[in-house]
Amino acid sequence: MKASWNGAVIARSDKTIVVEGNHYFPPDSINSDYFTPSDFTSHCPWKGHAQYYSVVVDGKINQAAAWCYPETLDAAKEIENYIAFWRGVDVEAS
Repeated sequence: MKASWNGAVIARSDKTIVVEGNHYFPPDSINSDYFTPSDFTSHCPWKGHAQYYSVVVDGKINQAAAWCYPETLDAAKEIENYIAFWRGVDVEAS
């Protein structure tokens, strides 16, 4: 799988985990040059507290377009620190 936005591949992995229709990418599959921390947060009752990142490519910013659960609840341990995308980030087979 690969995740891309604004013409750049921001993540690529053959080891994503699909949860609720979202591909979660392992932390080492992310191109960290494109990510910056966001103040946006959310909470899922079975996964825990989510931390968000904005994606920045060629000076364009996609606010809070990626999220992860740095410390999951027990039911979601398999995706702890894995990153998922929304807000126009294309996730498709590579």
